Amino acid sequence: MARRLSVLLFLLLAGLLMVSPTQAQETEPLRGAINADQGETTISRHIYGHFAEHLGEDIYGGFWIQDDQNNWQYNQQVIDALNQLNIPNVRWPGGCFADYYHWKDGIGPRDERPDQVNTIWGAVTEDNSFGTHEFMGLVDRLDAEPIIVGNVGSGTVEEMNDWWKYLNHEGPGPMADLRAENGREEPWGVEYFGVGNESWGCGGQMRPQYYADLYRRFAEYLRPQVGTDPYRIAAGPNGDDYEWMRTLMEEAGYMIDGIDLHHYTIVGTWENKGSATDFAEDGWFEAMQGSHYMDELLTRHSTIMDQYDPEKETSLIVGEWGMWHDPMPGTNPGFLKQQNTLRDALVAALHLNIFNQHADRVRMANLAQTVNVLQALVLYDDGQLVKTPTYHIFDMYKAHQDATLLPMAFDQGVYEHNGEETPAVSASASQDEEGRIHVTLANTDPNQSRTVTTELRGQDVSSVTGRVLTAEQMNAHNTFEQPERLTPSSFDGAQLDGNTLTIELPAKSVVSLELR
Repeated sequence: MARRLSVLLFLLLAGLLMVSPTQAQETEPLRGAINADQGETTISRHIYGHFAEHLGEDIYGGFWIQDDQNNWQYNQQVIDALNQLNIPNVRWPGGCFADYYHWKDGIGPRDERPDQVNTIWGAVTEDNSFGTHEFMGLVDRLDAEPIIVGNVGSGTVEEMNDWWKYLNHEGPGPMADLRAENGREEPWGVEYFGVGNESWGCGGQMRPQYYADLYRRFAEYLRPQVGTDPYRIAAGPNGDDYEWMRTLMEEAGYMIDGIDLHHYTIVGTWENKGSATDFAEDGWFEAMQGSHYMDELLTRHSTIMDQYDPEKETSLIVGEWGMWHDPMPGTNPGFLKQQNTLRDALVAALHLNIFNQHADRVRMANLAQTVNVLQALVLYDDGQLVKTPTYHIFDMYKAHQDATLLPMAFDQGVYEHNGEETPAVSASASQDEEGRIHVTLANTDPNQSRTVTTELRGQDVSSVTGRVLTAEQMNAHNTFEQPERLTPSSFDGAQLDGNTLTIELPAKSVVSLELR
């Protein structure tokens, strides 16, 4: 008997030794606090914006489809799905395409519009059936604000000025009269207008000093119209190009309402970004680590802007963001069509939490893109529509739109992989007009759950409800054959004890909570 007890004791001690210090530490709660009585900053609904470019099957074959008689029409399935997200804005016509686009090709009778070869995306020929009137009809159906991006790279000041007046001038006048001839008497009142796109790259390969001078010249002619003041958006830096930001603020900041930063999350290299669905934990970890880099970018760019604009009158806009993978096998590589997995959902959640936390300076962002392209919200093909995991993140986070950011501090924990570390948990909190508190959390660790214990200060609450998005596999995704494989479900892992909220976050999960 003594020998048997000794063996059992040895096995027990051996088992304990097999548990690493890191694993033991991960069972400890991550502690934090939400200060519900100290909110001051509004999370602009425009942070939850979107992007529709003449690229692949985003416009043609996505928003804009042909009927049995080959007549173009709006895709009501896509519109109905997106209307559930309270989309605040749509950015159009690009992207790189914007600096190739001449807007007068897209107005007038459709059968008289000239064809155009899209040399930047896939070398396909389009018929310009989707132009200004069609885009304005789309945002009207989505109840969203239009963001127009004008052509600086291959366009002229006169062309951009004419477009601005076509959109906004009350008349009489040449552009207002032309608009009326094409069936629209009243101006649309478009406020948001981009002066070029990625002028450091596909928008003209410019140096920052040169673009700053061009910006001032073009923006000068975007003059207020009756009832519409321009919100002028400058083509901002590529990722960590801090010289571009500093030059813009120094040379043209007084004329800029928003600066448009672009940064994509890429696993691997630009030449080999890897599969959207076939990846191991290395690919998962790199995506989570890369997403957290957005926080550094926003912090450093905001610091530069603060030196020239301490009152924070100029917004930092993240006009293109999201995961960029290799295109789906068998598709036109210039169409940038890719699948969308749980990994993409976590990346979206991390970005939205980061944008919320920077809401004092970040007031607009646009996921790239909306339908069938890059980190799309929906995939559409021949009458079938699939909501992607990213779609569900935007649905879970939509309560933050125009809510008050609540200051919070908590231990994020550590997700470790192959000797490298990244924060395990990301979160943000807000309070809406009815006093409800919304908390969104993401656990990036695909292996370990996390317990978060948060003290709620400044407001009493008595109930908590929530939803969770997670799956067994890191690469879980929805297909036309299995459109509901990955969808949010009811979450019962949050408990209230007085004003202490304890949340059991599953591994690789996103959770949204409502407290009343």
